[in-house]
Amino acid sequence: MTPAPGRDELRAHLVRTMIAGDVATPRQNNLLHYRRMAAGNPYYQFGLELKPSWTERTVLEMMVERCGVSPDPRHLYGDDTIDPDITLDMLEAMGDRIGLAARRRENVVIATGHPATLTPLYQAVARALTEAGCRVLTPATGWTYEIETGYGGLDLRRLVYAEHGVAMLEGDDYRTHHTHDPHPMEAMLRELSPSASGESVEAKPDIWPDLAIADHGWAGAAGQAGIDTVGFADCNDPALFAGAAEGKIDVVVPLDDGVSPRHYAPLTAYILDRAGLAPAG
Repeated sequence: MTPAPGRDELRAHLVRTMIAGDVATPRQNNLLHYRRMAAGNPYYQFGLELKPSWTERTVLEMMVERCGVSPDPRHLYGDDTIDPDITLDMLEAMGDRIGLAARRRENVVIATGHPATLTPLYQAVARALTEAGCRVLTPATGWTYEIETGYGGLDLRRLVYAEHGVAMLEGDDYRTHHTHDPHPMEAMLRELSPSASGESVEAKPDIWPDLAIADHGWAGAAGQAGIDTVGFADCNDPALFAGAAEGKIDVVVPLDDGVSPRHYAPLTAYILDRAGLAPAG
């Protein structure tokens, strides 16, 4: 098991592996996504019902504050930045909330739209929470829906769970797939409560998540439903940061979510250590 690093050691690791600091996410891609989120494009809102007052300028200002991207509006091309100290602060906040879940033995849902890179991190957290007495919920197993391929065709996506209860999407090719969609989390919540339709519910059902640990639309849909939500987001995914600014998402950790899975091992150890959880063997 990877030992938990100190804050300075982890900061150096984040910068060295380009998880934070100077990252490989193109600035032009960031600005395009900020513009589309502000315009209300559902694909870039991750299932959140965000206020219509967002503009490209206010999204950029918010992302400077909450993610650490370059504040220069004239910086239009090239790579962008993520402030590693914000990443560390939010990792600690995430660890604190996960630790609270463990002490309370809460019901938890865990899901990722980045199965190729973040699955081991989520699995380690799910495993540790299960050993602490939490219940990791796995509703709507096998639920399917169709997505447009961009070539006029349709592909099927199926909700599956990796070991220890990490939700993700699988295609007919039996491979896991990247997604921004909120629909799978909404399906999970509908199965737990027929009255849950993406909005806060007045009375919780007997089995309902106390905490969601997720990213992309999985996190957005959970936050929109009023569930305490902590998650990860890249600097080209402003919606979760906007959700945090509006009070719908509790913690958003800014990071490059597309690096080699092994580089997230020190972050995983840091979160579990902060939560007071030993890595499950």
